Amino acid sequence: MTAPEALAVIRRRLARAGLLLRGGFHPRADDGVPHLADGRPTRTLLLVGNAGRTLWRRLAGSPEMTRPHPFDAYCRRVLGELAAGCGARAVFPDEGPPWYPFQRWAMRAEPGLRPSPLGILLHPRFGPWHAYRGALLFAGRLPLAAPPPLAWPCVVCRDRPCLTACPAGAVTAEGYHVARCRALLERLPDGPCMRGGCLARHACPVGRAFVYDAAQAAHHMRAFVTPERDRARPESEPDRGDSAPRPPRCPPNRARRD
Repeated sequence: MTAPEALAVIRRRLARAGLLLRGGFHPRADDGVPHLADGRPTRTLLLVGNAGRTLWRRLAGSPEMTRPHPFDAYCRRVLGELAAGCGARAVFPDEGPPWYPFQRWAMRAEPGLRPSPLGILLHPRFGPWHAYRGALLFAGRLPLAAPPPLAWPCVVCRDRPCLTACPAGAVTAEGYHVARCRALLERLPDGPCMRGGCLARHACPVGRAFVYDAAQAAHHMRAFVTPERDRARPESEPDRGDSAPRPPRCPPNRARRD
């Protein structure tokens, strides 16, 4: 099987599992990419993620849905099996410390992505409704087409509705304030944010076709307000596309609500 054929197989297998190949790159020394398990250096990294509702619907019918961290467990199984079959190593945002710099890898794999006021690497097609779930590391240098730079939607957004939609005032031009967000959610456990997801995120006009199901959004919000003692893994942070800067107690470069 040629390298392009292998990449096509990986794309198809990911798609069947509700996942997407989000791009890749040939690591540099400063990318923070680990070696393979046998010590060989990684020469190709493929980034895996999801967008919209597909992954949630695949997850809902899986055995992992009843486990404490279903997204983590499902992606570990799927990517672990895929890596074993193609001689790769699978790594995940919840591994650490030290934590892998998934946000930095995302900006290498999808050039042009930048954080929005929500803290998310806003995608011109998916908007804020996407996440990074893991990466596949290869010892060989796979041929990767240079991706066209993505246009950052925030630069042409005049109204910036995300800045005024948050009832806690947690989303500002200066950045996202975790404590304000969590305090409101804990005070209003049956409020609209808890039931249907972040109102500021919903206010974003980009990627409307990929908005999460209400059940998925509620799952992430419940995870976000889980007591600190139960928050042992990154999935328990609410999803901001797996690309938001995390609170100091959480691994960096991963989203807050997935």
